[in-house]
Amino acid sequence: MRFIEVLYAISISLLAIYGYNSLYLAWLRVKRHKATPVKNFAKDDAYPYVTVQLPLFNERYVAERLIKTIGNLKYPRHRLHIQVLDDSTDETIKIVAQAVENERLKGLDIEHIQRLDRIGYKGGALEFGLASAKGDFLAIFDADFLPPPEFLEAIMPYYLDNPKVGCLQARWGHTNREASWLTRAQANGIDGHFIVEQEVRSANNFFLNFNGTAGVWRKSCIADAGGWNHDTLTEDLDLSYRAQLKGWKIKYIPHVIAPAELPVHINALKRQQFRWAKGSIQTAKKLLIDLWRSKNPTSKKIESTIHLTHYAVHPLMLFNLLITLPIISIRSTLVWLVPIFIFAAIGPMLMYWVAMKEEGETVWSRFYNLSMLLLLGMGLSLNNSLAVFEALLGKESAFLRTPKFNLQGKNISIKISEYVLPRDPFVWAEIFLALYTIGLLIYVLTLGVWSLVIWLILYASGYSYIAGLNFRNPHTV
Repeated sequence: MRFIEVLYAISISLLAIYGYNSLYLAWLRVKRHKATPVKNFAKDDAYPYVTVQLPLFNERYVAERLIKTIGNLKYPRHRLHIQVLDDSTDETIKIVAQAVENERLKGLDIEHIQRLDRIGYKGGALEFGLASAKGDFLAIFDADFLPPPEFLEAIMPYYLDNPKVGCLQARWGHTNREASWLTRAQANGIDGHFIVEQEVRSANNFFLNFNGTAGVWRKSCIADAGGWNHDTLTEDLDLSYRAQLKGWKIKYIPHVIAPAELPVHINALKRQQFRWAKGSIQTAKKLLIDLWRSKNPTSKKIESTIHLTHYAVHPLMLFNLLITLPIISIRSTLVWLVPIFIFAAIGPMLMYWVAMKEEGETVWSRFYNLSMLLLLGMGLSLNNSLAVFEALLGKESAFLRTPKFNLQGKNISIKISEYVLPRDPFVWAEIFLALYTIGLLIYVLTLGVWSLVIWLILYASGYSYIAGLNFRNPHTV
């Protein structure tokens, strides 16, 4: 077997592993799902003392809304402490100061905390606030989240009967799901993660992750795990795994939902995805050896490895596309391995299908939304591959926030432009990949290699879609 054929076989096989794992998770969700029982505080229960941490950096459009929302939480005031961890450098500082003062006048124990620098970015801000946090538990919300008033009353009872639970994660909702095709695809992707992946991992005692926001940590768990580190771009995933390797449990509470704003511009989404992809691989490099040295069952180690490295799917997809032309040119029989990957690809599609069914989507709506989600995933493969390569090569980069604009419902108009991101320079590479794939599709059709046709159509459509979004007006999306 030629070297290029070996590489092709390896890439197809690895993609199949990730695909079959999604199929396995979807199967567990359908066949073994048990609803999480609702727990409430009893009359004689002592309410745990909670500090709510709100890490902010230049969030002028959503900061006041967030602080007002937290001020409306239904939780005993004498058991509630709020920290606005404000690293801002723009007029957000004044907005936060006024909003904090307004809530303080209403009797809320709230602080406006600022640092002299941004060392560690979000993780550094959370660590800084930890030193003066009054609560034994720490609820964390990003700037665009809108937790309902009953959030703490609904989630905190799950701490009462299990001292080994170190973190509770709520589900993310969406304030602007129907704003565009892009937001709808994102919402379906996130729903698949929470409705299938998080529920299955929590129910089957697999390792899962705190998603960075809309969750509550036990302060002693954070300390025991070594605190917030900032040597990866996903400080949340890093702490989650370090805590679980120490024996702590993370539980997902699916019926507690905090809605948030989805990015409406493609480059904001790319920035978010880049950070998540790079941070995940950084965390994998940091903790995989510790994971495999631990006394956890082999099945849990395998599932955790797939979880930590799942963004590797994107460079594998990109490599598989680029290597297809030489594989076909040498008339390799390995091209017939493609059906194996096609069957494995049913896994991710079924996972999102289950989530959409749970949300009450019609069959037609599920097919439509699934096709948009596939295009988005394939179109983002270059962006996310670059993130994976940077992580593997150890290239340092700053924590770049995803800009928020206080958009809800079908409102997609960004009236003020300070936070709008410039066009991604890699859009030209995405245009090249779209053209390359179209040319490859024509070549495949002439050869009659029908097993590749549908995937090449999806690749070409995905890159064209993502590249095209870069040329839309960022103020109207």
